[in-house]
Amino acid sequence: VINGGFGLVLDGSKDAEKRLESMLFWDVNNGIARRSWARNKEANFAIKREMERSPELKVTLPELVDDQLFITLGL
Repeated sequence: VINGGFGLVLDGSKDAEKRLESMLFWDVNNGIARRSWARNKEANFAIKREMERSPELKVTLPELVDDQLFITLGL
């Protein structure tokens, strides 16, 4: 299987199954984290929920700022 230039051999073994599960877990959650950083509130909810379910997942959450602050600062 090739995903974005990353290759993973799926030979039917238990080891390959573990690698596949790990790759999919991190790939999906990286995508959700990127959307959370882009201020998507559903992605922010989803990544927080997944961090509660999966203690090994640690994502830096965005600090949301009111758009009016940027306008006031002329940014």
